[in-house]
Amino acid sequence: MSIGLAIMVKTPGHSSVKTRLAADTSVEFADEWHRRAADCVARVSRNCARLAPYWAVAERSAAGDTLWNELPVLLQDEGSLGERMASVHAQLMQRHSGGILIGADAPQLTAELLDEAAQWLAHDEPRLVIGPARDGGFWLFGANRQLPMSAWTTTPYSRSDTEAVFRHAMRGHGDWLELPALTDLDRLTDIKAVVAELGALAQPTAAQVGLVAWLCLHTFATPSAE
Repeated sequence: MSIGLAIMVKTPGHSSVKTRLAADTSVEFADEWHRRAADCVARVSRNCARLAPYWAVAERSAAGDTLWNELPVLLQDEGSLGERMASVHAQLMQRHSGGILIGADAPQLTAELLDEAAQWLAHDEPRLVIGPARDGGFWLFGANRQLPMSAWTTTPYSRSDTEAVFRHAMRGHGDWLELPALTDLDRLTDIKAVVAELGALAQPTAAQVGLVAWLCLHTFATPSAE
């Protein structure tokens, strides 16, 4: 069974990117973070043989942007975040037996975590998988069945209870696997935790090592000595 994985991205120059991080730092910093973090996520996803990775690009006008040359491109529909995620998951389900959605906010993910999610979904019974974020959201969601639009759109996103409400909305659609929690980088105050989680990786990719160096250079965030 093949499992598709879509990395939800926006394109600097076409959309505002990481607006809360940009407010804490600068638009230039937020744009560069998004580029580097998305590259980390793509490289990790390509190391997982069970997955077929894609970019899920928010802007139709940016589908051919050179930033997204590395992977096949899917387009997000217009609408709310829930509607856009639903549309991308539906596209994955047309091509594969399961679909996983991730953002570019948690580049400290590993191929082992993605492989665990893919193995869980490669099953005949209905299954779902979620990776909680420490701010109350989630960094990964996947399912091996089409899901009703209402399950995607009744959740208030970007809140401290997003993951809990989302799981409640998806109840009854399969058995759950919960992956370890990771820190999403949404604000300047999240950087130290993300650097620590990247620094704790046993076998980081070159892109992840480079991201730590870039973050430390630009924000004075130092990896934990523990």
